[in-house]
Amino acid sequence: QVQLVESGGGLVQAGGSLRLSCAASGRTFSSYAMGWFRQAPGKEREFVAGISWNDIYTYYSDSVKGRFTISRDNAKNTVYLQMNSLKPEDAAIYYCAANRLNSYRLEHQNYWGQGTHVTVSS
Repeated sequence: QVQLVESGGGLVQAGGSLRLSCAASGRTFSSYAMGWFRQAPGKEREFVAGISWNDIYTYYSDSVKGRFTISRDNAKNTVYLQMNSLKPEDAAIYYCAANRLNSYRLEHQNYWGQGTHVTVSS
């Protein structure tokens, strides 16, 4: 069992930065691929960024590539999402998720956090 708790959301002006954190419980965190997803009002939840269990591979959606960076610290059971050059369209609830398949399809995620809100003012 893995429990995930996100933090770091808030209100930021367009062009600003935020760093999201996702703290995981359990001793098997390092065996899970981790992903960040987001859901804006009235829209489907979508993949944002992913990182393999061994911290070798990272993946990004086209909409955030070059602006967001995912990283993990297995010693701290934490995954991060550094978000730079934020745009109003980045506003959403951001969720972290864990999976054993190294997949970033929503249905392949084994565990989800409760989400953290990101608001971007123009």
